[in-house]
Amino acid sequence: MLEALIFDVDGTLAETEEAHRAAFNRAFSESGLGWEWDQPLYGQLLNVTGGKERIAHYLARGASVEAPLSAEDIARLHARKTAIFGEIVATGGVPLRPGVEALIRHAPEAGIRLAIATTTTLANVENLLGATLGEDGLDRFEVIAAGDEVPAKKPAPDVFLLALKRLGLPAGRCLALEDSAHGLASARAAGLAALITRSAYTASQNFDGAAAVVDNLVELVDGDAGRHGLGSDGSVGAALGPQILAELTRIAMRAA
Repeated sequence: MLEALIFDVDGTLAETEEAHRAAFNRAFSESGLGWEWDQPLYGQLLNVTGGKERIAHYLARGASVEAPLSAEDIARLHARKTAIFGEIVATGGVPLRPGVEALIRHAPEAGIRLAIATTTTLANVENLLGATLGEDGLDRFEVIAAGDEVPAKKPAPDVFLLALKRLGLPAGRCLALEDSAHGLASARAAGLAALITRSAYTASQNFDGAAAVVDNLVELVDGDAGRHGLGSDGSVGAALGPQILAELTRIAMRAA
């Protein structure tokens, strides 16, 4: 029986990575580092989970720098990047992916609990949910487990295990929603079945072991119903929420 959905954030709730990349580059520019992460390079760096870890990895690869950066320097640089990302999100630059809002608004009405398990910071989660779902956006999730709260980030299972502990549920009663191979490995290592919604930076990754793989949540709904639920601007009507949840329930039951 499905009792909870556990969402990843970056790439799953929203296509955030281009906003993150822009925020990194602006923080680098403000700091006088002269670094510029283009899309191919950033795609490679996404194999390292966590923003501070990503910067440290880039340095270890031999990035040009006038003076060594300490762990404190990296933390300050990442904090500035997080603030810039928040500014981008606040202007409406990062909408939720198709079907996500409809699902989030309907699931609690159907008795399904909502949680987040992410490697991003709590500040990024708060900014995204506030900008896309309103002031009560964060309150729609009963549990939020963030990467800074656990010893190891994805693909380690730690953040999903923390979410399960806070929910007080066994993995078999939950379904993870992810977009990356690292996220899938993390969820599976925690004993969770996982639905993958491929994102811009993960579309070519290997998702063997996923309960299902789609391009977005609306794709779960049969063609005509899905098309009729889409607005002229590509938005998704609330009526699709029950249909998406029904299909996720069937996927979870098949995977159990």
